[in-house]
Amino acid sequence: MEHLELVDRIYSEVKQMIFNQELKQGQKIVQEKLAAQLGVSRSPLLKALQRLDSEMLVESIPRRGIYVKSMDIEELIDVFECRAVLEGLSARLTARHITKPQLDKLKACFKPFIGKDKIDSDAYAKADREFHAYILEWSANKIIPQLEMLSNVHLKAFQAGLLRKPEETLSEHLAIIDALEAGDEQKAETYMRMNIEKSLEEFRKSRKEE
Repeated sequence: MEHLELVDRIYSEVKQMIFNQELKQGQKIVQEKLAAQLGVSRSPLLKALQRLDSEMLVESIPRRGIYVKSMDIEELIDVFECRAVLEGLSARLTARHITKPQLDKLKACFKPFIGKDKIDSDAYAKADREFHAYILEWSANKIIPQLEMLSNVHLKAFQAGLLRKPEETLSEHLAIIDALEAGDEQKAETYMRMNIEKSLEEFRKSRKEE
């Protein structure tokens, strides 16, 4: 039991490192170094990496080692299309029963940026991740978190970083919060999908220009 709990902890920590881009796409995972960094032996680390491999977050390349999986352009587009549907539905469901403490949490994500001429991108990206994670968590649909976990849609999308300036998306996030506060399921879903689809459009545009 203790060994399984250790593997679970390592799995969560390495996954978070990928999320935070401490382990970057395409980077080779040096198991001895990572095990030492986490204060564990290689055996439970390998089991955790095998689980991440099954979730397509890392990949084992014969005779070369284990690498953080890179996404090609088409896969990233697929991720954003799935994310628009999944998070749009989550916003609709969350609007049905969101509580005042939950609304306060959402508002707190973006409060530091309201009225600012220049917004710190790193701080905003963190708030952005928290905001979208809350919506998924509060949907009260037991299947959505499982789908999100299995596909890692949320994680893969945020590996791409901010695709649009915070000054552009802040008003969109605040509109989603207003719809949630009003209990307007249709607007909550529509605004959430628009927010994600606009980022997808920006990504497609930037790829064409390259």
